[in-house]
Amino acid sequence: MGAPRDDTAHFGFREVPAGEKARLVRGVFDSVADKYDLMNDLMSLGAHRLWKRFAVAQSGVRPGQSVLDLAGGTGDLARAFAGRVGEAGRVVLADINAAMLGRGRARLVDAGVVGNVAYAQADAECLPFRTHAFDLVSIGFGLRNVTRIPRALAEMHRVLAPGGRLLVLEFSHPRLPGLQAVYDRYSFNVLPLLGRLVVDDADSYRYLAESIRRHPDQETLKGMMEAAGFERVDYFNLSGGIVALHKGYKT
Repeated sequence: MGAPRDDTAHFGFREVPAGEKARLVRGVFDSVADKYDLMNDLMSLGAHRLWKRFAVAQSGVRPGQSVLDLAGGTGDLARAFAGRVGEAGRVVLADINAAMLGRGRARLVDAGVVGNVAYAQADAECLPFRTHAFDLVSIGFGLRNVTRIPRALAEMHRVLAPGGRLLVLEFSHPRLPGLQAVYDRYSFNVLPLLGRLVVDDADSYRYLAESIRRHPDQETLKGMMEAAGFERVDYFNLSGGIVALHKGYKT
C-alpha cells in the first residue's frame, strides 16, 4: 500500500479525497470520546500509561517552559506536562476534535489542573500559533490521523523555539520476531470486538487498527522528521516496537 496521491489520503485501508479525511476522522472521535479513556485501558491493558510516562520523562521539560500538546485528547500528557512546567510555565492542550477537547478540559479541571493550561481547537497542519512559541511540542497517538504528515511536521517545527524538542509517541511496527502476526490478529479481531461491546462502534476501532497498520515505520518517520528540519532525530521502541517514541530537535 503506497503513499496516497496529492489529492487523496489514507483513511485506514481506504483512499479518500484529501479534503474528506479530517471529517471522517472527526466522526470516529465524536463516536468514541465518552469512553476513550476506558477503551485505552482495555486495548493496551494499561500499558498506554507507561508509554506516556516514558515520553514525559524523555521530554526534558523544566519549570517555566511552554508546551504544546497536539492531538491532546483527554489530557493525559498535558496533565503531566502541567505539573512539570509549574505556575510560571504554560501548556496548550490542542485537538482538532471538539468532543475530545471538551472531554480533556473537563478531566483536567476535575483534577484541579487549572491556571497554567490553555485549550485550542486546532488543525496540526495549520497551527494558530506564532513562530518559535514553544519549548516542546508533543503529539501522542495522533500523527497517523492527520491528512498530510509532512505538513504537520513542518508546522510543529515552525512553532518550536530554537533548541526546542518534538516528541512523537505513536503506534509503530513491531520488531520482535513473530510479534507482527500476533499484533495484527489482535488489532483486526479484538479491537473491533471491544469497540462493539464497549462503545457500540466496531467500525471506528477497525479504522484505528487500519490506521496503525498504514502508519510509517520507525525509520521512515525518522526520515520524515529530518526532512521537516529536525536534527538529532532518534527513536525508542516500546513494547517490542508496538509503540515508538520519536524525538527530534530544532536548532
